[in-house]
Amino acid sequence: MGAKTDPLSLWALWERLNAGLMHEEERLRRWRLVLGEPAEAALPGLSGEDEKLDRVLAALYDAERGGGLEASAPGVARWLGDIRAFFPSSVVRVMQQDALERLGLTQLLLEPELLSHVEPDIHLVTMLVSLSRVIPARTRETARIVVRRVVEDIERRLAEPLRQAVHGALSRSLRNPRPRLREIDWQRTVRANLKHYLPEQRTVVPERLVGYGRKRQRLKDVIIAIDQSGSMAESVVYASVLGAVMASLPAVSTRVVVFDTAVVDMTDALNDPVELLFGIRLGGGTDIGRAVDYCASLVTRPTDTVMVLISDLYEGGVKDRLVNRVANLVGAGVRFVALLALSDSGRPAYDHALAAALVELGVPAFACTPDLFPELMAAALSTGDLSTWAAAHDLA
Repeated sequence: MGAKTDPLSLWALWERLNAGLMHEEERLRRWRLVLGEPAEAALPGLSGEDEKLDRVLAALYDAERGGGLEASAPGVARWLGDIRAFFPSSVVRVMQQDALERLGLTQLLLEPELLSHVEPDIHLVTMLVSLSRVIPARTRETARIVVRRVVEDIERRLAEPLRQAVHGALSRSLRNPRPRLREIDWQRTVRANLKHYLPEQRTVVPERLVGYGRKRQRLKDVIIAIDQSGSMAESVVYASVLGAVMASLPAVSTRVVVFDTAVVDMTDALNDPVELLFGIRLGGGTDIGRAVDYCASLVTRPTDTVMVLISDLYEGGVKDRLVNRVANLVGAGVRFVALLALSDSGRPAYDHALAAALVELGVPAFACTPDLFPELMAAALSTGDLSTWAAAHDLA
């Protein structure tokens, strides 16, 4: 069989070609496209658009036998245009990722004319962020435009749900059960007491008063520590954007820290998540204990602090030091969460032994998709059991 029997190729082809019942001739045509040129002798030949589609697939999935994509930006740009003509965006992204891995196109993506043809997605952003220090000046602005498009897409999907979730969790802690006269919220009081309406008197008996919250400038402190080792690339992108959204909420004080063997406080860059991402250095070793030590130094109100560690827990430093520091934070009242991944990529690889040690301390450890992150933060900012929340979402 030809190289195009790769599952991604099969999926891409079936996305392109209409699924369902088919005549024998149509089925043979599809198998010819899936199997590629080696099946030419046994199956009917192709013509017209099918020939072009076959060349597009062969350039990627039969590259080890043929010439593959041309080693130039124009050649790849043409190929990127061709796949967008044949396939929907979801399949285009899969094929782009395959091309990067199978054909070594990383260097070509440093050309601005090529970047303008690429369908932006989370994988492309992680690659551009990892290359940020070597991207030439002529390409840097184009790379930022590509990254900003993906960042804005994430914000469109998740910013408002996150704001609403955090606001809802914090507003519950703001309620004033014994308001003075000037503190009574009359609209909410009437709604809360409608069952005590007396028709004959045409009045509501307010058995329970609802007051406006007593204002506090910062109700909670949130510290997000992001492992920037290469395996956490997708999590870094999502966490940076969501951390920037959190920083825009006046009721929450948000700090974002990134780390490998060094620790960098990125809080000052939260007003622009694109610049934040280009300030991150993906790759390198990991010293989680050092990062948690730094985050501990930021804690001033332990019982009003939520600390989210986003890491696969593969510790390059001293594990016992890390566990002891987390134990001290939890003992002081810090709400500590270990996110093994913040991505859509399925179940992550992680250090099971270290995760189990944290769970023994009462620290929930699980992976989470970006779409569930708003709910996670709402649960973390309230007094509910996070382990129960995770189990309810099949994250345990």
